Amino acid sequence: MILPPATLGMLGGGQLGRFFVAAAHEMGYFVRVLDPDPHSPAGLIADRHLIAAYDDYAALDELAQGCAAITTEFENVPAGTLDYLDKFVVVRPSAAAVSVCQNRIAEKSFLREHGLPHAEFLAVHGEQDLRAASDSLFPGILKVARFGYDGKGQAVVNDRDQALAAFQHFKGEICVLEQKLMLERELSVVLARDEGGGIASFPTVENSHRKGILDVSLVPARAAAELRERAIELAAQIAQHLGYIGTLAVEFFVVDDALVINEMAPRPHNSGHYTLDACITSQFEQQVRALCGLPLGETRAHSAAAMVNLLGDLWYEVGPTGHRHREPDWSKLYAFPGLKLHLYGKHHARPGRKMGHFTVLDADPERAHALAVAARAAIGITDAH
Repeated sequence: MILPPATLGMLGGGQLGRFFVAAAHEMGYFVRVLDPDPHSPAGLIADRHLIAAYDDYAALDELAQGCAAITTEFENVPAGTLDYLDKFVVVRPSAAAVSVCQNRIAEKSFLREHGLPHAEFLAVHGEQDLRAASDSLFPGILKVARFGYDGKGQAVVNDRDQALAAFQHFKGEICVLEQKLMLERELSVVLARDEGGGIASFPTVENSHRKGILDVSLVPARAAAELRERAIELAAQIAQHLGYIGTLAVEFFVVDDALVINEMAPRPHNSGHYTLDACITSQFEQQVRALCGLPLGETRAHSAAAMVNLLGDLWYEVGPTGHRHREPDWSKLYAFPGLKLHLYGKHHARPGRKMGHFTVLDADPERAHALAVAARAAIGITDAH
């Protein structure tokens, strides 16, 4: 076990890293963050912020020398960086596990190899692959294999010609073409796996999106108990096959009352933010525990919860002279006594950027959802979710 007051390292300085730093501090650890952004939310509260690129080996050496263990908050840290650090210090999750999750072709191939439910797909290295693609893949979704998130780097394609046009728009970048599915709902599971193979899963979450970005998460998910349990079982199988150590999120589509795995995230997840307020242990404390070899914490939810994302669009209003930047009126949210507001301390608000979230807690799931919708409308988010 790595015990306080040891120093831990975090690669990445966004809001996920910020919550990790806060959890580690509460547990008695010191934290160093490596992130190239001088205004990174995690760097602002870390004990030390190394402002450097993820392939800056002098900075990596300094991080490794000063930390007992290192983790990451996002999957696009170069696998080579994790491999390099692993030579000197405990790194969890491993570069091998992260590399599967950071490439959609590797991810889909992993699911197929282990007999896990997934949509039909095709690796697209060039136009010839699309010309030879099975008709069953249309309509489909063409996604860049790397660095796509929150709906970016993907396009719905109804036929082969649209797929070729989208591929050209992506400038020939390697892609994956997935069969488009008729979804009933979307679910996710966040779990933690320790070095001994023990797994602790949080309750299954129901998610809805707006403009490709997570909008609202509900716990418990409005799905049959058998389906919620099956999602937890499948997520655990993924963690075991990966030999994963740390916090892992798995997203699912519900299609014809069955689960299809959409993607994995080798880190805490936006849909797990409700655990900060509604569970005995948060997903970030679990990340610290798994990293340090501590026993995993209790994952039970003590309340129903509805989590709502707050995007940078809220910081702008349309006036007679165009868009005007202003701080939202947070008093409207604080008027709800069962609401917990979390702002990430980001330096600049821009449309589509995740700036914060709030979670409404209640003993009744339907009431938690209704209050969240009311709070959402109170600050100006009125479109369907």
